[in-house]
Amino acid sequence: MTATLIEAFVAAVPARPVPLFVGVSADCGPFPDLAHHITVGEQFECLEAEVEIIEQAPRQPVASKGIPKIMDDRISVSLEGGVADVRLNRPDKMNALDVAMFHAIDAALRDLAVRRDLRCVVLSGTGRAFCAGIDLAALAGAPELMDLGPRSHGDANLFQNIAWGWRELPVPVIAAVHGVAFGGGFQMMLGADIRIAAPSTELSMMEVRWGLVPDVAAMVLLRTLVRDDVARDIVFTGRRFSGTEAAELGLVTRLADDPLAAALELARGIAASSPDAIRSAKRLLNLPAGASARDILIAESVEQAAMLASANHREALAAAAAKRAPVYRDIAG
Repeated sequence: MTATLIEAFVAAVPARPVPLFVGVSADCGPFPDLAHHITVGEQFECLEAEVEIIEQAPRQPVASKGIPKIMDDRISVSLEGGVADVRLNRPDKMNALDVAMFHAIDAALRDLAVRRDLRCVVLSGTGRAFCAGIDLAALAGAPELMDLGPRSHGDANLFQNIAWGWRELPVPVIAAVHGVAFGGGFQMMLGADIRIAAPSTELSMMEVRWGLVPDVAAMVLLRTLVRDDVARDIVFTGRRFSGTEAAELGLVTRLADDPLAAALELARGIAASSPDAIRSAKRLLNLPAGASARDILIAESVEQAAMLASANHREALAAAAAKRAPVYRDIAG
């Protein structure tokens, strides 16, 4: 393993895998208590009625700066001051995930991954929710669902990419979560490095209720955040819980009445730091949980040697000596 890790860390930008997936949606029918889990076409009015209590003012996507809008109305992406503001943009369906949304997220990830002026990402949803889960009605018959086995995105498939892709992005990703985060939406949230949620947010990994298993990278991400028995409780029961409980369990980093404003403020603070050091730190933090102490210590040394020789480190020292704010360069081409 040591040789493999050293090779990865010597590389300027590590290769980025991507995710697999399985959706969740059904009609309200005999399950009125689960209506707010459902994102099926004509039954969607049922979902809207159930979640009325957590309605928030719609949020309009900001105008694009530096990055063009991707996939028409499914995703909006703008970049300002090194911070990418990425918003799921299907508010009429509470940002439920259809084929177009999966491809839009994939396109956004690919574009962001190669941008050298990128320093941090904020991921949120427009309208009343972060993401209500997967729209199985819209995905019915999609060729992408015919065979989930091929690893089209590194270690994962297209569907897993909406969660795993954010974790593999070379810069920190902050999820701003409000309204609901169900199923695939919940798992996408877990892919972020930091998660800020409103206390009233409702979360659930409800796949078991529809005879499915969580497969949007959940099994990789969940086990790094909570105890094993907590993960099993969440998966086996498919129960709903609040943002407040999610924070207590460790699924949410912190709570905020306005998660998007809090996430953007945090992102700007991160973007003010050396982009070399931030990317280096994320590579270290993304090391496999099973890596040996030796592998991790070697990786630390490789990264630190590169930082000591960097122009941004010299700038940090010069700024401190001159008692001024540092002006960091974007990462080298």
